[in-house]
Amino acid sequence: MNDISVFPVTGKWPAQHPERLQLYSLPTPNGIKVSVMLEEIGLAYEPHLVSFDKNDQMSAEFLSLNPNNKIPAILDPNGLGGKPLALFESGAILLYLAEKTGQLIPQDAAGRYETIQWLMFQMGGIGPMFGQVGFFHKFAGKEYEDKRPRDRYIGEAKRLLNVLEQRLNGRDWIMGEQYTIADIAVFPWVRTLVGFYEASELVGMENFPNVMRVYQAFMARPAVITGIDVPKRG
Repeated sequence: MNDISVFPVTGKWPAQHPERLQLYSLPTPNGIKVSVMLEEIGLAYEPHLVSFDKNDQMSAEFLSLNPNNKIPAILDPNGLGGKPLALFESGAILLYLAEKTGQLIPQDAAGRYETIQWLMFQMGGIGPMFGQVGFFHKFAGKEYEDKRPRDRYIGEAKRLLNVLEQRLNGRDWIMGEQYTIADIAVFPWVRTLVGFYEASELVGMENFPNVMRVYQAFMARPAVITGIDVPKRG
């Protein structure tokens, strides 16, 4: 078994099961992506809560794993070439786990790149834009008298939802019949937009029936039901 104790992060979050993949996370949209993925593929893992309330993400131990101080991050004792692999950025982790296990990504080259395309659509568009909607609608930005920034992000969120709406027309999932990492990337953010941010009316979710149909199918999956509460906040 590879020794992961040489990684400083294990000093703050000791591994009870060092043979398993170590997940350092919080149940935010980006964190949920990886916990859901791990539940879907059935890979043994050990979750560790990175508490923003305690500024865990700014600790030297966590920064040694992710210098960008964001969750999620992983430490896989059985990484590439049989050596431990530390990895951050949720999209990169999804792609790594899909390729490691051969699951939730098409095996043909064209399908693989098309899936990655939609993964990048979430990373570059849906995540940042939905996050800004949340800031201006629910958090400190809601106090700004000038509503032009808020309206700018609402408009962009609607545009992105319309792109997704058209893609899902006549499809079970983003890639058609096959459920993939593209769905795992996108729908935790839809969940946050309509749930935590309470922005359904703001963005007009009733205008996106395909998005809501597939979102509800996503939320009904057993791995999703489990993964959205990992790690537990305590």
